Amino acid sequence: MEPIVGAILDTVGEHVDCHRNFQNDVNDLRKRVADLKLRRNDKVAELQIVDDSEKQVKEEVQGWLEDARRVIEIEMPDIEEEVQNVSKLSRGSLGRRVRQKIQEVREIYDRGCFPEGLVIERPPPIGITLPTENMVGEVDVKEQIWGYLGDNEVGIIGVYGIGGVGKTTLMKHIHNELLKEGRFDRVIWVTVSQSLNVVKLQGDIASKMKISLPQDGDELDRASILMDIMKTEKYVLILDDVWDKFSLQRVGIPKPTTENGCKIVITSRSKEICNYLGCHRMVKVQPLSKQESLNLFLDKVGRDIQQIANLDGILENIVNECAGLPLAIVVIAGGMKGVEDIHEWRNALRELRKCVVDTAEGSRDDEIFNRLKFSYDRLPNSNIRNCFLYCSLYPEDWEINRARVIEDWICQGLIEELGSRQEMHDKGHTILNRLENNCLVEKGLKGGCVKMHDVMRDMALHIKSSGPSKFMVKAKVGLTEIPQEIEQTEDLEKVSLMSNEISYIPENMSPKCSMLSTLVLEYNRTLRQIPECFFANIPLLKFLNLSCTDIWVLPNSIRNLKNLTAMILHQCRYLYRMPSLAKLNALRKLDLCNVGLRVVPEGIEMLANLQYLDLCCHNLEELPTGMLSNLSRLQYLRMYKLSTEEILRGEVATLKKLEVFKCGFCSQKDFNCFFSKSKQFLGGLNHYMLSVACGHSIRTRDPFLSSAYNYCFKTIDLVECNIRGEDDLGLPDDLEDLKAISCDIGGDISIFMKNITQLQRFSLLSCKGIKWLVSSSSFTTISPHIFSNLTVLHVYECPNLKKLFPCELLQGRGLRNLEEIYVTRCYGMEEIIGWEEEGEGNQTTTTTTFALPKLRRLGLGWLSQLKTICPERGVMVCDSLNYFSIGDCKKVKRIPFCLGRENGQPSLLAIEKIFIKNPEKWWESVEWENPDDKNVLLPLLEYGHDL
Repeated sequence: MEPIVGAILDTVGEHVDCHRNFQNDVNDLRKRVADLKLRRNDKVAELQIVDDSEKQVKEEVQGWLEDARRVIEIEMPDIEEEVQNVSKLSRGSLGRRVRQKIQEVREIYDRGCFPEGLVIERPPPIGITLPTENMVGEVDVKEQIWGYLGDNEVGIIGVYGIGGVGKTTLMKHIHNELLKEGRFDRVIWVTVSQSLNVVKLQGDIASKMKISLPQDGDELDRASILMDIMKTEKYVLILDDVWDKFSLQRVGIPKPTTENGCKIVITSRSKEICNYLGCHRMVKVQPLSKQESLNLFLDKVGRDIQQIANLDGILENIVNECAGLPLAIVVIAGGMKGVEDIHEWRNALRELRKCVVDTAEGSRDDEIFNRLKFSYDRLPNSNIRNCFLYCSLYPEDWEINRARVIEDWICQGLIEELGSRQEMHDKGHTILNRLENNCLVEKGLKGGCVKMHDVMRDMALHIKSSGPSKFMVKAKVGLTEIPQEIEQTEDLEKVSLMSNEISYIPENMSPKCSMLSTLVLEYNRTLRQIPECFFANIPLLKFLNLSCTDIWVLPNSIRNLKNLTAMILHQCRYLYRMPSLAKLNALRKLDLCNVGLRVVPEGIEMLANLQYLDLCCHNLEELPTGMLSNLSRLQYLRMYKLSTEEILRGEVATLKKLEVFKCGFCSQKDFNCFFSKSKQFLGGLNHYMLSVACGHSIRTRDPFLSSAYNYCFKTIDLVECNIRGEDDLGLPDDLEDLKAISCDIGGDISIFMKNITQLQRFSLLSCKGIKWLVSSSSFTTISPHIFSNLTVLHVYECPNLKKLFPCELLQGRGLRNLEEIYVTRCYGMEEIIGWEEEGEGNQTTTTTTFALPKLRRLGLGWLSQLKTICPERGVMVCDSLNYFSIGDCKKVKRIPFCLGRENGQPSLLAIEKIFIKNPEKWWESVEWENPDDKNVLLPLLEYGHDL
């Protein structure tokens, strides 16, 4: 009996305690749910920057996000409603549920740490398709190499020939065909290049295999790990552009055998290197024949030149002087593109012959260099030639960001002073386009980047090795200390030691480089200290880049660099002290982004010529009064945040020459205050990037994400803002890129975007409250052109959003420029295109056409309530669509796309891939507007892919 009575008393006691502490428990639950929301928002933000092509979200993370969403968006609002209406008698029982929910929220919160990350690697592909140009000639050589790759007795193949003869192009074609064939587990391409560094080569191979090697391990340990992993796979390893002898075993590369079926292909300019590396078979890549050379030249220069009278003989001679080397043919043809005057062609032949004669006593490298130099010499002026030479300061095969290199050219004085920074960037892009069109640089793999062919880079460095002022370029070659030659070479003009592992500079090192104008030590992440005397004897230094180093302090000798025009300290996170800058009167660019400073460097207000200032330092205290007003020549200004006091002072708006402004605000109130005082100022800018972060860390985007982000878009990020009425937030009418993250938006976007007409990109991430993007009823209150320029729309995890677009918007011309739509994790979404009222439009019996003529990509994922993409009698005409992905949208029964027709048969038009994450039986049951279209698309289907 006693245990029963005890249990009853315990229950009563718990009930009384829950009743007595009801309000405290409710407040505790609210706080814990708020913390959970912050943690969830952080995880969502992290996932936004994940490269979907290489990573996928862990299932446990997806489950955690769903649990957090359920508590925050469904269960907590229900509890809050009950709290508002609870009677005194019911407080105890509700209080018990509140305590249970506190425990559940605590457990969900603790599960959200994910110390091993939110994502995992996608199953590794066999390899990545490499960009290639059309291959001319070499058919026999290609077949010979292909035969050796299929011969079990041949493990290592050497491909050799003079630089520029086409070895790399040939092997890229073979690499891509091996990927398609699929007989190897992995096809690995690694560029080795000059100055072989075993640790770097190990890292490059590991990176291509999507594996990690210990950073602090010695060379032998890393080789052992790499070898053990490589032994488990059947691979082809292509080592391109090998210059030095080395041991495969030392690197950790297993020797191919008939048992493991692996292959290694070496490309080199030297047959001796191929012999040393133990090649079982060697293939020499020969120059092109005369006819092949002529065809390639005409393809590059344009076949219409054959209409020029009396050109045939001159053209034949120019092609002959190229000696059958594809690179020389392409570059020289690029330099002659658009030339129609026979006199200029005759002069070009004379100059080219002079280059070839000058090579007579030279090396084989001189033979190709002097032919390539012909196109370099034909560049119209020394500034453009110097812009080309500057690109050789970057490491071999480096993706050179266009905006970044243009900024460097401006700082170096290679682009003359123009009316605005925008004009100087336009001039820079014009120069890059000319270099690209003349085939002196190539389009990079990454958007907004260029590359130098390794032979073109060698040629540029060859040019600077013989003149009165020289380059020292030892970039990304594994250096651990500063080369001693820097102290002994007085005629150095530019020194690039970027992307090495230099950790130490001797205390007494003081290079006597009276001509040195440029010093780049960027990406030496272990460099912590620079000696006091280091800059004492470099009086003409103009450009200093110490970005991404771990230096703590700058030496006082910096103060004497009176010719310094640019000092770039980007991402020097541990830099906490700088000497006075007051004497650096020539300084025009100062980049202090993400340095460790807490106070503004002394003397910065004296830099009257400063045009570019990046003060995006998280720990930086308030700016001194009057500092910004003194910097009247600023064209570019980036700050982590503006405080309330700084906004009220209004100094930013006094900068009449400012073109680019990037800044954060800690509250809507601060932003609205700034906006109300600065509307005219913002309207005069070429570009702004503003972040309004309420109760959250201010988000800043990297200034070199792309050239477009540098000097084109006008961008605002809204983070955790409350926008329930028209007066809650003001936005500039010329806004082009808007991202709303974790905002509470009442109704639709019309309450804060009424007059916006230039919007090109729009993202809604984790925003509650919003039910429509824009409703039919708000059409009368907003600009009819609000979406007329929209090209990209991303919507993620907006739980109350039920319908994306009203039918009326698509029946007009409102979305004619839309190119990309992604809608994911909007669990309440029912329709992508729909009528505002249920049943509206059902009275019509005719087909409604919704045209999105420029839509290229459409992704729909984790929309569990989605029923229709457009109304029942609607058809979507998307003639530009080349990518469609749909996953976890199992209620969708109809795909409303209508393929075009050719001779009565369905046409694929632009569609390249359809990714389906729904089960295969869903695809079998789903209806298409025309049943024949479904069958035509079958070869394009891929199952099981994330968005």
